[in-house]
Amino acid sequence: MNRKKIIIDCDPGQDDAVAIMVAGKNPTLEILGITVVAGNQTLDKTQKNALSIVDYLGLDIPVYAGCTRPMVRDRITAADIHGESGLAGHTFGPCKKQLEKQHAVQFIIDTLLHAEDPITLVPIGPLTNIAMAMRLEPKIIDKIERIVLMGGSYGLGNVTPAAEFNIFADGDAAHVCFTSGVPITMVGLDVTRQALCNSKIIERMSKIQNKATALFLDLMNHYCKVQKEIFNLDGGALHDPVVAAYLIDPSILVTKPMNVEIDIRGTQSYGRTNCDYFSYLKKEPTADVAVEIDVEKFWDIVEQEFHRYDRT
Repeated sequence: MNRKKIIIDCDPGQDDAVAIMVAGKNPTLEILGITVVAGNQTLDKTQKNALSIVDYLGLDIPVYAGCTRPMVRDRITAADIHGESGLAGHTFGPCKKQLEKQHAVQFIIDTLLHAEDPITLVPIGPLTNIAMAMRLEPKIIDKIERIVLMGGSYGLGNVTPAAEFNIFADGDAAHVCFTSGVPITMVGLDVTRQALCNSKIIERMSKIQNKATALFLDLMNHYCKVQKEIFNLDGGALHDPVVAAYLIDPSILVTKPMNVEIDIRGTQSYGRTNCDYFSYLKKEPTADVAVEIDVEKFWDIVEQEFHRYDRT
């Protein structure tokens, strides 16, 4: 079986952690590396979190630290959502896993340049590492099969009324990616807000009783509480795992080709993904934007992947 080769670029983050769990042992995916960026928390914390997740789950995946700040704008974090550690809700023991010495951006470049098979980039945090790799070595652009990202929205934002966090955190990097010509699948808040981890889901996953679900339950206890307090959602919206599930089974999403432009000059709407839903402007589409999600199938995939981990 030919496995889809991917690089996960992330900023863990409770939902990043669950995305890694979902993708980590799926036999149809080959994770070449996990690259880490500043986003939900500062890089020193997100890289530590990535290492701890991989180590805890027993995944043989190299982890590379990347950019400490956005390309242009000032750095922001989402400590109000993810806590001071970035992974509030669980305390990891000593971590044996160590960072690779190579910088994440150089790893992305080298891996793409020397790849014999197409590689899909899977950014589920700010797009800084991906954009910096494109700027440093434009030859990689033709080597990317597709970018499948969590970010943006054709509707409402979550960090401002206009913008979603990952795009807002580095709008200039998003602009680089969306104007690169690389095929993009944009999985935004329009569908990920429907993937709510509520009390029924927590009860369902608790029956599996293994290492993955033990971590999942700890993280969700914090995450769901905060999402209720801030967004009044009936559970925690698991944004990033939707991307992982889509890679495993693309039928969970319906996408629509749209021309997407990133607002990098505005003030109130900086970071907005301006999606021409109705093709009114008659511009070429730059992304396939997710517009519908099969929520039941999504949770079936999450449960299926959790079962692949060792029991506690």
